[in-house]
Amino acid sequence: MMLGLRTAIYPVTNLAKAKAWYAEVLERQPYFDEPFYVGFNVGGFELGLIPDGEPGTAGAQPLWGVADIDVAFARLVELGGNVIDAVTEVGGGIKVAAVEDPFGNRVGIIENPHFDASAVK
Repeated sequence: MMLGLRTAIYPVTNLAKAKAWYAEVLERQPYFDEPFYVGFNVGGFELGLIPDGEPGTAGAQPLWGVADIDVAFARLVELGGNVIDAVTEVGGGIKVAAVEDPFGNRVGIIENPHFDASAVK
C-alpha cells in the first residue's frame, strides 16, 4: 500500500551544476551528497538528483507546493528555468505552473489553498 509521495528524482547530466542550481532554487544545501545521488529535504519530502539518467519533460510530473506561486515562478525563471506552463488558475483557487530546469527536466509548482499538511503521513 502506498503511503504517499516521499521523493521526486530528477536525472541530470552534470551533477555538480545541478546541485548548485537546486541549492540556489531551494535555498538550502543537500542533506545527502554522494557522486551517485544528491538529496534535498523539501518540507519533509525529497528532491533527488541522479547523474546517470536521461533528463526530460514528459512522464511523471510532480508539483512542489509553494506559498506564493507568482513569486516562486518568477524566481525559477530568474534562475534560468525556461517557461513550460505559465501560472494558471485551474479552479478552486488552485494555481499551477512549470519550468524546464537548465538540465532538461520539468519542475512543476502548485499553490493549493486546500492542501492540508497535517494529513501528510
